[in-house]
Amino acid sequence: MPKINSNPEYKGTRKRTYVLLVNTALDLFERGAMPSVSELAQEAGVSRATAYRYFPTQNDLITTIVNESLGPILTWRPQSENTEERIGELLSYAFPRMFEHEGALRAALQASLQQWAQSRSAPFEMKDKQLERGNRKDILTMVTSPMKGDYPQDIIDRVIRAFSVIYGSEIFLVLKDIWKMENSEVTELAQWIAKAIMNQAVADNEERKE
Repeated sequence: MPKINSNPEYKGTRKRTYVLLVNTALDLFERGAMPSVSELAQEAGVSRATAYRYFPTQNDLITTIVNESLGPILTWRPQSENTEERIGELLSYAFPRMFEHEGALRAALQASLQQWAQSRSAPFEMKDKQLERGNRKDILTMVTSPMKGDYPQDIIDRVIRAFSVIYGSEIFLVLKDIWKMENSEVTELAQWIAKAIMNQAVADNEERKE
């Protein structure tokens, strides 16, 4: 499994400790574990106080691991000036990276579900920092930017939201867990769905013009 090698925020010993913690967490997530910060510290062979300096809460840990895992995706930039081609580029680029770090992404999904359940059962007792999510909004807004001027904003918004269903690890749960599809098949079907979304957007736009 690919490892995280560095972080520009840290130098020297702090960087080495950070890299150790992140890669230990990645390994645990890939094995299906959902480690607390204390459990991560024990597995990495560092003190709990040290681990908590980097990750005050489990949600901080998960957010960091996901961001480190998807780092190259978060800085991705499209080559095409066409939205359908852009979403194809994004899926082809991002999915292999997501498959490599699927354990961490599934941990983030699990944490989100736990937060939802806690908020429903005890909404006034939520004390932990909420898991940060939302990178896909910015990426998909960039993907659909060529549509501006040619499509009304409500259609663009609908395309962004539809893309958000297929661009993300949630699609893995359906296609891999229920349908037992291979990674390449997941990517291929996501590409097909993206084309269907764009075809519907074009049809809706033409209907508005009539």
